[in-house]
Amino acid sequence: MNDPGKIGKHNGDLELFAGSLGDVPIETDPKILRKKSRDFFWFSPVLKRQLQDKIADLVVVPRDEADVMRVAGMAARYRVPITIRGGGTGNYGQCVPVEGGVVLDISGLDAIEWQNGAMLRVGAGRKMHHIDAETRKSGYELRMHPSTKRMASIGGFAAGGSAGIGSVTYGGLRELGNITGARVISLEEEPRAFELKGDAALKICHGWGTTGIVTALEMPLAPAFDWIDVVVAFGDFMAAASFGYELALADGVVKKLVTPLDWPIPSFFPGMQQYFPNSRPVVIAMVAEHSLEPFLSLVAAHKGDMTYQRPTDESMGARPLYELTWNHTTLHALNVDRDITYLQALYPASGLMEKVAEIAALFSPDELMQHFEFTRYAGQVSASGLGLIKYTSDERLNEIMEIHRRHGVLIADPHIWMLEDSAGFKSANADLMGFKHEVDPFGICNPGKMRSYVPVR
Repeated sequence: MNDPGKIGKHNGDLELFAGSLGDVPIETDPKILRKKSRDFFWFSPVLKRQLQDKIADLVVVPRDEADVMRVAGMAARYRVPITIRGGGTGNYGQCVPVEGGVVLDISGLDAIEWQNGAMLRVGAGRKMHHIDAETRKSGYELRMHPSTKRMASIGGFAAGGSAGIGSVTYGGLRELGNITGARVISLEEEPRAFELKGDAALKICHGWGTTGIVTALEMPLAPAFDWIDVVVAFGDFMAAASFGYELALADGVVKKLVTPLDWPIPSFFPGMQQYFPNSRPVVIAMVAEHSLEPFLSLVAAHKGDMTYQRPTDESMGARPLYELTWNHTTLHALNVDRDITYLQALYPASGLMEKVAEIAALFSPDELMQHFEFTRYAGQVSASGLGLIKYTSDERLNEIMEIHRRHGVLIADPHIWMLEDSAGFKSANADLMGFKHEVDPFGICNPGKMRSYVPVR
């Protein structure tokens, strides 16, 4: 076991805690500790400096909820910090144990408890692509998922994510109805189980695992269509963005993904050069097979060139195009140039395309490469800007974000690991804070991530 005095700031008694767990599986191998203490925080050069040396003292792997209750109770008794981990595919250090202690790996909580038509109750540790593989047998699939679908857990997405593939139709996770229930275990000496229903379930959404241990979720499903991956090339970026906007607005065209990318971003995708013509911006999209004909009509109206058209393939060894979008785009860019990082911006629905052009004109494409994901936000078509930045300094990075804010574009800062400061338009509200007081009275649930939280005991 690592020396707790050398890692983090916790004062809990790890030896007594570990000895109190009975046969609950524990990992102390240094390689496993390091692996389970990391997510994709290194997308940010700032977070990489700050978080790369933060490592848990031990990893606990509960097999079921009874194990979780035991771990939660003993952690409270001995004041040991607990950081909950799903698939570890987040980008802000959500599952990094900044105060040491324990990483709780919930991957074993992966049972589908029930499915009733378009409603599902599932263990928080189940991987999202395994959920779809099961629910597709009855004609349903998840409404949305991250680009890391084949790695991510449903609990990690609900607690750490905000939107993804499918949000062009269904909006973000925080939209009422996209999470309909959550079971949460408190970190008290006598742990309690909370069943949150309806809008109460949003108390755990984008809370970075600070609001108790989520063991199960209830989620609405969508009809499972046969999806077609497409790439459409254009002469300039605004033409690509305008096509993407019209596609996002076309409610009669069933789609799951609309991603405009300026050149040179398409050049970062390995083995795909033949589908991304040199120097041409593109739109990557997923369209339901039965909507392909009206989609092609829209392509023709915007004078786009179809360069790729294949059924979405998630089989082993295949590459669905959604793994080129959202923050997979950043990953591919970093594999080519380690000096690249990214933004997270929300563009206003009103005057959206004018604002896209306005911001694009403020920066050289050598410094800010345009990447958009069309979504719905509060019932209107909007766009998340995940632009790629050629990093030069922290000062310039902050200046770029401030320029966006001054021009009316909201920023969720992905270079800060404190929830309130980085959340931006996904703010930590009083409801979330109040629930944390109820389920984490000692402040041991992912401590250090919520600046304004003061333990009640």
